[in-house]
Amino acid sequence: MKKITVSVVFLLFFLLFSACGKKLPSQKLTITRADGTSVTCNAELARTPEERSHGYMGRKHIPSGTGMLFIFEKDQILSFWMKNTPHPLSIAYIDSSGKIKDIFDMKPYSLAEIISTSSVRYALEVPQGWFSEQNIKKGDTISLPENNKKGAVQ
Repeated sequence: MKKITVSVVFLLFFLLFSACGKKLPSQKLTITRADGTSVTCNAELARTPEERSHGYMGRKHIPSGTGMLFIFEKDQILSFWMKNTPHPLSIAYIDSSGKIKDIFDMKPYSLAEIISTSSVRYALEVPQGWFSEQNIKKGDTISLPENNKKGAVQ
């Protein structure tokens, strides 16, 4: 019995930690500023509940110009935290039309909830400070993955 329990615990531990650092398929997103200029971000796409729940957990380095786009099935108030996430991040909450509604900075390992101020469909996490370095602000727009504009999740 003890041998089976140890084996099960080891298997669960292995599955948890192997999933945490797994890279997801990515897509280039174009972010258009209010002045009409734009910048791109290569974003991993977190579409399923499992992918969204792992996010950037366990990743120690996230290169500038990359991010993770969390795609939800419907508009809703979203809440994120930084449990088990060692890299400081910034998050943009985005509505279904691609408009950035909020931008917040998040602290590594924090359990504090970062809540959107309105119903949104997407969240884009990037290395902390990247939005401000690129002069990206609330009201700017992001080109969204075509197959998810209507909320379809593959």
